[in-house]
Amino acid sequence: MLGTRLRHARLVAGYTLMELARKAECSESLISKIERGFATPSLAMLHRLAVALDTNIAALTSEGTPNAGPIFRVGARPVIRTGGIALERLVLPQRGGLLQANIHIMEPGQSSDGQIEHMGEEMGYVLEGSVELQLADERFVVHAGDVFTFSSQVPHGYSNVGTGLARILWVNSPATF
Repeated sequence: MLGTRLRHARLVAGYTLMELARKAECSESLISKIERGFATPSLAMLHRLAVALDTNIAALTSEGTPNAGPIFRVGARPVIRTGGIALERLVLPQRGGLLQANIHIMEPGQSSDGQIEHMGEEMGYVLEGSVELQLADERFVVHAGDVFTFSSQVPHGYSNVGTGLARILWVNSPATF
C-alpha cells in the first residue's frame, strides 16, 4: 500500500510530516491523508514526494516481487492509480533497472497535474485517444498512432483532450516511476 510505503520511507529518512511537506512543497495534512489511505496523490505530487525522499515512484508503489521470467502476461500486470491516471506496469521496477515501461490510462479531462523534470529520456506511443503533451512552454496534440520523444530534463506533462479514454505506451530510461 502506498501510504504504508510512504510513511516507512519518511521515517527511514528521519523526516517529520512538516519536514517532508516543506521539501515536497505540499501540506502536512496531504501527506498524513496519503499515509492513512484517505487521499491519492497525482503523479506530479507523487514524483515530488519521491524526489524529497531521495527515491522514485516505483519504490513507493511497487508490490510483490519482480516477474521471474521474460513474459509478463495480460491480466498479471499490476495497475497503479494516482489521481486521475492509472499506470499499467509493463516492466516491474528492480534495483539498478534502466528501463521503465507503462501504459498510461486516462479518462477524458484528466491530466498529469503540472510538469515534472528529471534525468533521462522518454518516448510515448499513443495507443488510443488524443493527448496534449506539454514540453516546457510548447504544447502538442498527439493522436492514436503518433509517437513522441523528448529529454526528461525538459519540464513535461500531459492531459487527455479527447472525448474518450486515452492510452499511451510510455517508456523512459532510466526508471523514474
